[in-house]
Amino acid sequence: MFALRIAALVAATLSTGLIAGLFYGYANSVMPALNRTDDRVLIDVMQKINVVIINPVFMIGFLGTVGFSVLAAALHLGKDVRATLIWIIVALVINVIAFGVTSGLNVPLNNQLEAAGDVSGIADLAAVRAQFEADWVKWNILRAVLHTAAFLVLCGALFVAGMQRGEEKSAAPQATYGTQQNFSNTL
Repeated sequence: MFALRIAALVAATLSTGLIAGLFYGYANSVMPALNRTDDRVLIDVMQKINVVIINPVFMIGFLGTVGFSVLAAALHLGKDVRATLIWIIVALVINVIAFGVTSGLNVPLNNQLEAAGDVSGIADLAAVRAQFEADWVKWNILRAVLHTAAFLVLCGALFVAGMQRGEEKSAAPQATYGTQQNFSNTL
């Protein structure tokens, strides 16, 4: 059971770290670079990104931030692993909030940008950009910070799980070699 618990916890930690890194990358490179371009380029590139990012690799990571955290929590419901469960629940709450930011704030802005239509047919590019960019960047930074915090808490959960396992191992009676002990007792 320990291996399954740790596998779920590692999957939650990995998916959360990957998504935190993705949003961090947007905050530190993609959006600052696009900010230096004209309206047409920003709208065109973001419309294309919003299409290609919906792929199985991204979706497993993104949905895994919550899904794997739920699985890890469910596998840590036992009394003997409660300390790890507390860390996982904190991370899960943070991941759910970050998921809500993406779903409730960034995605609607993406959809609004898509609804503006092909960049070549948009009459007022500056207005479309103004309705999108500043808010999207702000919410992206928030979700990056949240997922990073959840990642750190999940790292803490892994540490606590390892400590608990070490304590269990050291508290277990040491195996003795019965045949050697019996042989030496007869001499």
